[in-house]
Amino acid sequence: MTSTREETRPVAGLDRLLPLPAGEVLLRDEAARTERAVAVPAFELASCPVTRERYAALTGAAPEGPGGPAAPVTEVSWADALRYCNLLSQALGLRPCYRIGDGPDARDTRWDQDADGYRLPTEAEWEYACRAGSADVRYGPLDAVARYRGNSGGRLHPVATRQPNAWGLHDMLGNVWEWCWDLYDPEVYGPYRVFRGGGWQDEPRGVRAACRRKSHPTLRIDDLGFRLARSV
Repeated sequence: MTSTREETRPVAGLDRLLPLPAGEVLLRDEAARTERAVAVPAFELASCPVTRERYAALTGAAPEGPGGPAAPVTEVSWADALRYCNLLSQALGLRPCYRIGDGPDARDTRWDQDADGYRLPTEAEWEYACRAGSADVRYGPLDAVARYRGNSGGRLHPVATRQPNAWGLHDMLGNVWEWCWDLYDPEVYGPYRVFRGGGWQDEPRGVRAACRRKSHPTLRIDDLGFRLARSV
């Protein structure tokens, strides 16, 4: 029986990090009705979210969750994602970016911005990369670029089964939400961290470049994963 792309592992090279140019992004907080321009230095971002296969290969096991080996890993907390980044950095002889504290809210976790290891993107980096120069709400037609409630069939899918954006990044919208480094609004929501992108269960409104959500850094759920970044 011939396998389809949907059934197999990701095509070789799809999980590589891509170099992205420096630029600027306008971040909007739709709830607060505010916006701010943020300069984004050049950086690297993975073309796909971390898969269950990749996560298990490094850590020894992937969390229980939906999807096969080529699907994004889910049921990972913000701190789990940081630990994965540090492990990968150490395995490749790079300087880990994070000093992960013991506090239940992760408030004592620190990012060494001079480190050359792997990390989560900032919220500004994430949206800048997602848009890939587009000012539209999405970088392409919804059904073409994203897995969401209208076309997911009620399940998680392997990475890279939808069209990438202009910079070659797959699944920036839909399939799984992605943890970012940033606090959402510390004065109102305390330690809650940002995640972006929309998931396989979401309605179209949640699958837009500007859509922001948040939760406690210990949250683990079946439509939330992460993607790797590196500073240059």
